Order: sequence, then C-alpha cells, then structure tokens
Amino acid sequence: MKKNKISSGTSFWAGYATGNPLEAINAFFDFAHLDYYKQSLTEVLIYSYKTKVYKENNPSDVFVLYTVVSSFLKACYCLQEKSKKWKVKESLRSEKVFHLSSLTKEEYDNPFIVFQKAFEEKTLEEFEFFLCLILELSLSPHGGDPDSDVTTPYIHIIKMLDAVELIRERNVEKIKKTDRVAVTE
Repeated sequence: MKKNKISSGTSFWAGYATGNPLEAINAFFDFAHLDYYKQSLTEVLIYSYKTKVYKENNPSDVFVLYTVVSSFLKACYCLQEKSKKWKVKESLRSEKVFHLSSLTKEEYDNPFIVFQKAFEEKTLEEFEFFLCLILELSLSPHGGDPDSDVTTPYIHIIKMLDAVELIRERNVEKIKKTDRVAVTE
C-alpha cells in the first residue's frame, strides 16, 4: 500500500515546495530565527486573552505566521516518522548549554523524542486547531478565555522548536542496519 505524503506547504512563504521535512525546516529557519518564532507564539497566546488586537497595524503578518508555523508542524510530524531511520549526531558542545532550552536531558540527547511525545499526546489536526484558535482570538477585539487547553500544545510547539534547532545544529545521520537490529532486540 502506498503511503500518502504530507505536503509541507512551504511554497507560499518560502517560494518553493519541498516534500523533505529537513529541507522544510531549513526553509523555516531561513525565513526567521528561533527567537522570532518563540516570541511571536508567546505574544499570540497572550493576546488571545486580551481585548487588544495582535499586530493591529499589519494583521497580514499573522496570516504569514500561521502558514509558516503550520508548515513547521507538518515537517515535525514527518520528522517523527524519520526517527526510526535517522539519529541526531553527538553534540560537540558541553552539556551546560542544554539548560538554555525547554528540553529535558533525554530530549537534548535525542530530539526526535520531542516529536514522538507531542504527536502521541496531540494529533496534527489538534495542533492545527490550536494554532487557528489562538490566532483567531488574538485578532479579536473581544477578550476571551479559550474553551480548550492551549497550554499543552503551546509547550509542545516550543519544545519542537528547540528540538529542531538542535537537529539543525548537530545534523542527522542514517541509522545503520546493525544499529537498528540492536535497538529492536
């Protein structure tokens, strides 16, 4: 049976389409820096509770943020599948650096765990719903309290951002068949 590929949706904001999640991630970070994404998501979440409209002077930025983060989530979903065939190379930095991220020691050592945990707890559709919900509320002049849990998906996305940054920094390599056999035994 043929597997359905998930389109990353990068053509709108990156200018080209890619089916490779690692290429989509590179385009994601070519578009903006990690700090920009973390700050923007935090601001959107905060504005979802306020009566002030987020990016009132240029709401089109919110649409672009939605398309970029949506593509990011799709790439992360695909990376979870790649974790069976790929591993992150060892870090050349000292372990003191990992405290600067949202990751645990185990997640720092193997960032693919972040995607597995996130998509075990929430589906891709639930992450998309979260993104739509907080963006809708942040653009509304009426303050509100979201009916659903927005904290859990937010934390997962922040962790995925840190995990992807680590993957980009350390690169990945294919797991050799001998390593795969040892892991499955």
